[in-house]
Amino acid sequence: MILAAMVAFLAACGNSDGGAKTAGASAAATSGGAAKVQPPAVINYGYIGTNKLNFPGGAEGWGLYKGIIQEELKKYGITEVKPVAFPNGPDQSESLISGRLDFGSLGDTPAILARSTGAKTRAITQNSTDNIGYLIGKKGGPTTIADLKGKTIAIQKGSFMHRYIAGLVKEQNVPDVKFIHMLRPDGEAALSRGEVDAMTNSAIFALKQIENGFPLIDDATKHPNLIGGSITVVSEDYLKKFPDFPKVWNAAREKALKDLQSKPDEYYQFLSQLNGFTPELNKKVTPIETIKEVNFKDDGVKLLDGTKKFLVDEKLAEKDFDLNQWLLK
Repeated sequence: MILAAMVAFLAACGNSDGGAKTAGASAAATSGGAAKVQPPAVINYGYIGTNKLNFPGGAEGWGLYKGIIQEELKKYGITEVKPVAFPNGPDQSESLISGRLDFGSLGDTPAILARSTGAKTRAITQNSTDNIGYLIGKKGGPTTIADLKGKTIAIQKGSFMHRYIAGLVKEQNVPDVKFIHMLRPDGEAALSRGEVDAMTNSAIFALKQIENGFPLIDDATKHPNLIGGSITVVSEDYLKKFPDFPKVWNAAREKALKDLQSKPDEYYQFLSQLNGFTPELNKKVTPIETIKEVNFKDDGVKLLDGTKKFLVDEKLAEKDFDLNQWLLK
């Protein structure tokens, strides 16, 4: 079966101290006489995508851009948040596993795949539950799912789009499809040159391709069970240093979300600076309403559980694990 050849392995690298310095004393006495853990002064945060501002989108990116999150974390001795961009989720997961990152936001599929390999992480925020994968064909190439028989598709292995295309091919029973791993820019270039027959892409970049005449073969809106999500995970090592971090982070994120909700035009302009597309297109593709306000609601947990089950059943994940033990609600 074709899916058996699509296993995405996430390798752990060597340990690294991440360059973080301890903020002040290692412990301070509380009013009850117990020791209070003092987190490191610097926290390293990973996100997907690169841009000149070095921020992600969403409440997390807005909060960092406006200094809202930094101001909240300073109350706990964290004086610097270092955002680190990654081209995809598996690369970010490797850095988290190796200790170069303390926490990060990424697609639910790579986060689940990393956990399935034994990565010592905990999920603390469900940022969104409507990441749409798109399947774009080359000009003059396949235009239907059935046309994919015997064709080559560029994918980002280990991403939420990988889960989408793997599920689509299985669901539609399309034989002899070949998948090759390419990051988005490489995939777009290969598609333009006709070197691949189709590629998976994410919303705003896919819509640009469609505007430029590349055919839309399919997208995950037609298959609700194949929609992805975004999640924030933190290393268990960092939680030992700062056990209250999930509560502190989510409170800071909530404050940032309320701020951007009050300034929609400014927020879409911010997204435009990140990705180079117009504020109008950003509003269409990533409306503020899709940013999750409440963590791990029933529908969100159901999405995560369905994704995990698929990855395990198709042997894309190394082993199963207890989802409820992973989530910090």
